[in-house]
Amino acid sequence: MPSISDMRPGSQKVYYLDTMEYARYFNPRLKLLLKGGDNTIIPPFPSIVKSRPIAGANANAVLLNLDKVRHFIFYNDKRGFEEKDDRALFRGKACGKPNRIMFMNRFWGNPRFHLATIDAPRKEWKGEKLTLSQQLRNRYIMALEGNDVASNLKWVMSSNSIAVTPRMKYETWFMEGLLKGGEHYIEVADDFSDVEEKIDYYSSHQAEAREIIENAHRFVNRFRNQKREKLISLLVLDRYLKAVNPDFQETGKH
Repeated sequence: MPSISDMRPGSQKVYYLDTMEYARYFNPRLKLLLKGGDNTIIPPFPSIVKSRPIAGANANAVLLNLDKVRHFIFYNDKRGFEEKDDRALFRGKACGKPNRIMFMNRFWGNPRFHLATIDAPRKEWKGEKLTLSQQLRNRYIMALEGNDVASNLKWVMSSNSIAVTPRMKYETWFMEGLLKGGEHYIEVADDFSDVEEKIDYYSSHQAEAREIIENAHRFVNRFRNQKREKLISLLVLDRYLKAVNPDFQETGKH
């Protein structure tokens, strides 16, 4: 296992920088294994990761807030739920993502949906990217997992729109595994067979929709305190380094 001092930026520089933001406070001789990228398996050795499966024993996959410039975006939404277009939006890549292709095939051309992909598994699906403000003109935003988690989930949950997704399979520092369908987001079937039914229900029961939005905001607010985020990150890394470095007490420094 390499040491902190052996770490190099390589091709995934953002993962290195986000890890070193906290690792620099520890003795550089301490061992640390960073597994960058979209991680969907449990590594065989204790590793620092951005993402991991929710199900199963995941003790070897130790989460830090990595690639946060892309994943940890929050939005101050001035538009209320009732003021938004009563549609569900999807924007994202679909090539190589069977769940997203299934969704697009099912709802393409349906007026209850505002859909486009930013790549082109089918030529007619291709659309331009939209700003967050443009996307959040819609009441419902599809937060569909891709290579691992849905990168839009955090900013959707910080807004006055509602995230719509099947039960999530992966989690990051955001601890998606703690989220509950019907409480923090609208949970739909894996085959998307009940999406229209669910969004019609919440459009007709807007007090319940606002309750989901308020619960989502409370969950997001846990991550807005930067001093606390730094402290928790340091404590996680401290515990990890103690576990993989038997002589930590002699060599570690804070």
